[in-house]
Amino acid sequence: MKRETTDNSDDFRGSKLALIFDGKVLVYKRDDLAHIPFPGSWDFPGGGREGNESPEECVLRELKEEFAISFPAARLSYKRKVLSIDGRSNSYFFVAHGFQADVDAIVFGEEGQCWELMAIDKFLCHPEAVPALVSRLRDYLDVTAG
Repeated sequence: MKRETTDNSDDFRGSKLALIFDGKVLVYKRDDLAHIPFPGSWDFPGGGREGNESPEECVLRELKEEFAISFPAARLSYKRKVLSIDGRSNSYFFVAHGFQADVDAIVFGEEGQCWELMAIDKFLCHPEAVPALVSRLRDYLDVTAG
């Protein structure tokens, strides 16, 4: 796994995952509720930390809860500690590459309006994509291109 930082992973609020499959990324449209951040925006799987879970445990639990997809942490190919979207704490951004079996296993959870495999280029310029995730995915693509 490519690591961008060596910081202690005990200090974080949550984790997000860009699951890439055949030039597309798994996204879901957030609920359109005024009390949540980025209502109605396109988001990646992930969410808040529970208990003392590691960043990897957090993101894989969220992926299972939101999409019914399970795989081992060894499939996470990229990890980066980032400032959380609220700007007050740390979080982690991961990337993994999906397989057809992952797509076939999807059962969309109770959060969000709908999901799709969105072309990466479309996500990067989508006006309703969560801006911090656009930036993080661009950074990942820049690092892996070079």
